[in-house]
Amino acid sequence: MPNATWKEAERRVARVLGGRRVGPTGRAGADVVVGDWLVVECKHRETLPQWIERALGQARAAAGPRRLGIAVLHERGRHDSLVVMSLSDFAEWFGDGAGRE
Repeated sequence: MPNATWKEAERRVARVLGGRRVGPTGRAGADVVVGDWLVVECKHRETLPQWIERALGQARAAAGPRRLGIAVLHERGRHDSLVVMSLSDFAEWFGDGAGRE
């Protein structure tokens, strides 16, 4: 199964971000590594929940061309939240090294 869809998704993420695909290696770890500042866990699904797509679409529309649109997902009773953004927006804003220390 050398060209499995999930493997190709990991390869695409690595290309878009300028990183390298390192998973699966048989041990716990990232699927993609970008330099010394970013690790990526990729999850490929047939479909994603539409409410997440709508929330992100609403944020991106409100952001316009000069701001970054993200969706923050929070679960009741949890102390932390998840940030969701498009891969293309992430690559545009942070792919050239912006945000790295």
